[in-house]
Amino acid sequence: MKIYTRTGDKGQTSLLNGKRVPKDSLRIETYGTIDELNSHTGMLRDLLAGQSTELLTAVQMKLFDLGSTLASGDAATLERFKVPQVQDADVAQLEHAMDAMDADLPKMRHFILPGGHPAISQAHICRTVCRRAERMAIRLAAEEEVPEIAVRYLNRLSDLFFMLARWTGWRLNIPETTWSATS
Repeated sequence: MKIYTRTGDKGQTSLLNGKRVPKDSLRIETYGTIDELNSHTGMLRDLLAGQSTELLTAVQMKLFDLGSTLASGDAATLERFKVPQVQDADVAQLEHAMDAMDADLPKMRHFILPGGHPAISQAHICRTVCRRAERMAIRLAAEEEVPEIAVRYLNRLSDLFFMLARWTGWRLNIPETTWSATS
């Protein structure tokens, strides 16, 4: 199978339902950002070298499901192609993972700056890309059909990346750099 089709050479692509849309449409931009987040998550998984691998692999699977959902175009296509859906249980899994990490961490009393170790920085990159994907999904939902769980999952996932950044620093004994207002 060839990877190129030439069907997108004029700036359009097809949704799973067959509808042709511009490659710069909000729907394509949204699931493209989710794909970008998935790649950044893979880099984070690699940088963590075996720590949190199972959790991050599950996140990557759900991001792929979410991107497929948005690429479907409508609920009928989701059902017809049996596209896997993000569920409430997936949000609960993120919350459970955050609760477990939070139990290890000292109480946060200041804003913290990203950095200190490549894995910590990558977790913050994942967090910020996730927030962008969430904002895009909210904008898309105002115009087109988007499952409500998509925004909720992305919201919780960005929280998980923040918590994972803190937990990684704690685990590696890297002090947090706190933000302070300068005059």
